Amino acid sequence: MAKESSSTAKKSKQVLLVDDDAEIIESLRLALEAKGLSVLVARDGNQGLAITERENPDLVILDMMMPKRSGFLVLEKLRRTRENPPRIIMITANEGSRHKAYAEMLGVDDYIRKPFPMDRLMASVDRLLS
Repeated sequence: MAKESSSTAKKSKQVLLVDDDAEIIESLRLALEAKGLSVLVARDGNQGLAITERENPDLVILDMMMPKRSGFLVLEKLRRTRENPPRIIMITANEGSRHKAYAEMLGVDDYIRKPFPMDRLMASVDRLLS
């Protein structure tokens, strides 16, 4: 029986926000919850890795510049140590194209520069979770 697929279809998708900016976390959390998504929050990279290990979210929205462990180090570890890593959107205020190229080399699913229109991020979330 296809019991698993029916139970996973009812379960809302889980998104982990990893950012040290409380305003960004709050606005993203509200927008994601309005879409019916379950939202987890980590305030730094180490916390983000720990929550990913424990909760196995469907999507991680990851800030690049954070205390304790940068978004790059989190991305690298998730891609290297997980057989089925979550989809990852990296958000950053950094303008450099080298950073974008490095994130893409590490396997980021999308790379969005701050400030960004919320609908741009939500379109990426929809695409990666569909």
